Amino acid sequence: MPIVAFLAKRVAAMAAILLLVSFLAFSLLTLSPVSEVAVLLGSRPATPETIAGITAQYRLDDPFFTRYWLWLVDAVRGDFGASVQSGQSVTGVIASHFPLTLQLGLYAFVLVLVAGLPLGLAAGIRRGCLLDRATSAFTVIGMSAPGFAVGIVLIYVFGVRLGWFPVYGGGNGHFVSTVVHLTLPAIALAIGLSALVVRQTRAAALDVMEQDYITFAKARGVSGTRVLIGYLLRNTALPVVTAAGLMLIAAVSGAVVVETVFSVPGIGQLMVKSIEVKDIPMVQGITFFVALAVLAVNLAVDAAVLILDPRTRISGRRRG
Repeated sequence: MPIVAFLAKRVAAMAAILLLVSFLAFSLLTLSPVSEVAVLLGSRPATPETIAGITAQYRLDDPFFTRYWLWLVDAVRGDFGASVQSGQSVTGVIASHFPLTLQLGLYAFVLVLVAGLPLGLAAGIRRGCLLDRATSAFTVIGMSAPGFAVGIVLIYVFGVRLGWFPVYGGGNGHFVSTVVHLTLPAIALAIGLSALVVRQTRAAALDVMEQDYITFAKARGVSGTRVLIGYLLRNTALPVVTAAGLMLIAAVSGAVVVETVFSVPGIGQLMVKSIEVKDIPMVQGITFFVALAVLAVNLAVDAAVLILDPRTRISGRRRG
């Protein structure tokens, strides 16, 4: 079946990319400017017993590729070793920080869809009007503004001056507290992404509005609502879904900067702190985990495109 074959190829490519990422992540320890033992010691005293234990635990006397293979086998099982800084399981620490990053990314993603899709559609339908010009200006500003700068402005205006929202932290774990604490970070993350979605949706809407079947439908007296729902939304779904998948990836990956600005204890802040203290096992685990998440979202987007676009399945049959 073409769909199965297509997805099988994507999974194979995903595995190859993940293998490359894992190799680069493991190489971080070897490429460190200081000795591997010094990096893995962290703040522990460099006694002969401790050094011997580190050497045995991480198999530092084995050849590089032997160590990489053993590390990869453990990584596939979800075992990235222990954090140099805290001594806790890397997998456990990542699991405790990732939900907040995921919530932030999904919050920003929802804001992007709620704001970006209607604006893009309206601008595409009413090309050249005041709304279209204002939307075009927003896309330029939104795509040009760095996320950290937007975050600082939001903190000053809505956190310090107006006091509407907290300016740091991720809440106490309750839903309302989490939403309130993540509102400003989500807006900071969503502004730039919304600009991209607006531009993509507007371009797709303009392309559909210029098609002959839209002109024919209007000539037949089809109502504007039916044209919007029956033709425009359906035919702009494919590029929008593709863009939405990329936006979800960008929302999660872009959380690194935003989490640092707002001191949100998610994966992004954990990554920055781990790099600062040279916690290589933690950096390796986060790199591998984020790469896996990004590739999984890409695979889901490819599957959605196959479902939404029959032409993809037809072309797959012809090639087969």
